[in-house]
Amino acid sequence: MAEMLLAELIKKEQLKPDIFKFSIKAPKIVEASKPGNFIEIRVTDQVEPFLRRPISIYNLNREEGILEFIFQVKGKGTKILSEKQEGEKIDIIGPLGYGTFNYENKENLAIIGGGIGVFPLYELAKCAKKENKKVNTYLGFRSQNFVVLEKEFEQVSDKLILTTDDGSYSQKGFAINYLEKDLEEGKIDSIYACGPLPMLKAVQKLAIEKQIPCQISLEEKMACGLGVCLGCAVKTAKSPKEAPEYWHVCKAGPVFNAKDVEI
Repeated sequence: MAEMLLAELIKKEQLKPDIFKFSIKAPKIVEASKPGNFIEIRVTDQVEPFLRRPISIYNLNREEGILEFIFQVKGKGTKILSEKQEGEKIDIIGPLGYGTFNYENKENLAIIGGGIGVFPLYELAKCAKKENKKVNTYLGFRSQNFVVLEKEFEQVSDKLILTTDDGSYSQKGFAINYLEKDLEEGKIDSIYACGPLPMLKAVQKLAIEKQIPCQISLEEKMACGLGVCLGCAVKTAKSPKEAPEYWHVCKAGPVFNAKDVEI
């Protein structure tokens, strides 16, 4: 059950010029959250901007009841949010999303992300590692200037491949190329992805071709996060007899089996 509350911002960090990590005290939301869930944030008590902002959960500290999320400043709403100071209250609803990452009965996980899509994958990797799963992580960024969370993912991965499109840092190329190599060598039994749409389409295609179970986290504009506004529809790949023609990402997702949706 989602909670609505005013949560205290207890720590604010600037990871990059336009990327911030917030730590908030929200024990009830932390207790109910799973890897892949998200929260909705009202950035101001003024009329504008009116709509809440959906932001994925980055990390859950269950012992202390602390939730961490990371966001990039992209517009007026996230700009206002970035100006919050430690000690202020943040109006949030969460956890939201019915579809979350499920790695039950899987042992050799491939976790692949690109750009700001890497943020919701950290909690997944951390939880899987704690359960003694083999975690193979593949992260892709445009250039060295965009690389984030390398050390954090190193700590929760058995293997970490980091790529940059221009070769300015670590491996040159795309993360999916290294994933494909490991798939061909039989090292992977499941895939979990979040990132730009072109990357997700490529991962989806690869997983279906190789017949590897794959889950993808989709990002859509979610005005309410509760399935009321109907603004975050994604077309299903199933027949009309098995499912509605469209699902709503905020409610049925944001995590879907790759073979079940058209992206």
